[in-house]
Amino acid sequence: MDKTMHAQGFRLSEQTRGFIAAGIVVLCWSGFNIVSRMGSKGVLTPFDLAAMRFGVSGALALPFFLFRTHFQEWPRYIALALFGGLGYGLLVYSGFSFAPTAHAGVFVNGGIPFWTVVLISVMAGFRISRQILVALLLSASGLFMIGFDSLMGPRISNEWIGDALFLLAAMSWAIFGLLMRHWAIKPLSAILGIASFASVLYLPLYLLWLPKAIQHSSIQEIALQCVYQGIVAAMLAAGMYSYANQKIGACQASMMLALVPATSAIGAFFILGEALGPLIVLGILVVSAGAILGAMPSSAASSLLKRQQNG
Repeated sequence: MDKTMHAQGFRLSEQTRGFIAAGIVVLCWSGFNIVSRMGSKGVLTPFDLAAMRFGVSGALALPFFLFRTHFQEWPRYIALALFGGLGYGLLVYSGFSFAPTAHAGVFVNGGIPFWTVVLISVMAGFRISRQILVALLLSASGLFMIGFDSLMGPRISNEWIGDALFLLAAMSWAIFGLLMRHWAIKPLSAILGIASFASVLYLPLYLLWLPKAIQHSSIQEIALQCVYQGIVAAMLAAGMYSYANQKIGACQASMMLALVPATSAIGAFFILGEALGPLIVLGILVVSAGAILGAMPSSAASSLLKRQQNG
């Protein structure tokens, strides 16, 4: 009995495991922002990056998905693939063609918790707490700072296009997270379904009609993008986010992404040599503060999540 109690004493709670999974997502997405920007600065098109993401993950996932999933369940997985796979991926890769990594870290990973809380509030018809309201205002202020730098600063004139695409990608991922929680889909099933349908829907369009430059890229670059986009980003990060979503809720799982803007910007500074202006740094800090505040436990936020889940 003592041995059993001793073993149980080291067992992690579901909430702790959820936060660990969210931490893995932070690491994966920080690297994703850097690797994707690296690919978009070369010869690869956004459509090439998406093809490598969906092609590799789809090839790995499709046999398992067909074996373990009934046909009646397919419509839900198609919806998840449209928001968490195709919509998110294509918007992000297109955004990297216009805007730097630091902007993606802020607008995507700062935008996801912003959109998640907004969408939950709208759907549940629930008045958000003062804590969440302050968190949203901080996040919005930080996003505005980065957007102002894109529009008014002495930088590339079309960076705002990338910022807008990043914001749309954040909204697409937020919808995916809410659908995941509402339908209570298991993380492994979500990974397999998203990868399978994104591959089946996208690859024929890419091969037949979309512009390509993958033939001009080096083997090393193709290998890096295939491994990171197809396995780390599409499967590991998506699976860990789905797991965290189930264990700690959509709000707190998305708010954990507060760490991504800072880690992405620092990594891009050292790896890609992307400069960080004072307004961008301030925006990163403000967005991170807002997201961390929103991730803190709150009875009102818990009630909000319960309302959304029961609805």
